[in-house]
Amino acid sequence: MPLTPPSGHISDRAACLALGLVACAMVVAGVLLGEALRLNPCPLCIFQRLLYLAIGAGALLAASARPLRPWGLWIALMAALGGIATAGYQSWLQWMADPALDCGFGPPNLIEQGVEWLGERWPRLFLATGFCSSKEWEFLGLSIAHWSLLSYAGYTALITWTARRSLRG
Repeated sequence: MPLTPPSGHISDRAACLALGLVACAMVVAGVLLGEALRLNPCPLCIFQRLLYLAIGAGALLAASARPLRPWGLWIALMAALGGIATAGYQSWLQWMADPALDCGFGPPNLIEQGVEWLGERWPRLFLATGFCSSKEWEFLGLSIAHWSLLSYAGYTALITWTARRSLRG
């Protein structure tokens, strides 16, 4: 099946493939950036990695077969919306900078427990060692959480556009 239809526009399959590969590349870039700059990812950062992987998996599932496309796009969209909520919350934590609200303060919540479990099994990818309210790195005045929020908003828009186009045709 060709990736571009005769009209010259990108096919739905190619769009899903690109969304999935870029989401997976975001995880790789995050790990490499963290190692290069010696950043300490927090539980919310690691959870966002999981959400990028879910976007990637959903989009690649959508690219794999037309009957699976609605399910894959639904998975990717739910992960992107979860990413908006998570990155938005982390951005708010960074803005508030109140230690009582930070991750790791008090008993661990479900996200922190899941991240801790994954960190024990795959520490290179999922070990959380930082605080959610710290801004260890900024670019153009925005923290990684802010850039991630913008990225998730972009994913939400692109996945919605792809789904509407795919379900019409």
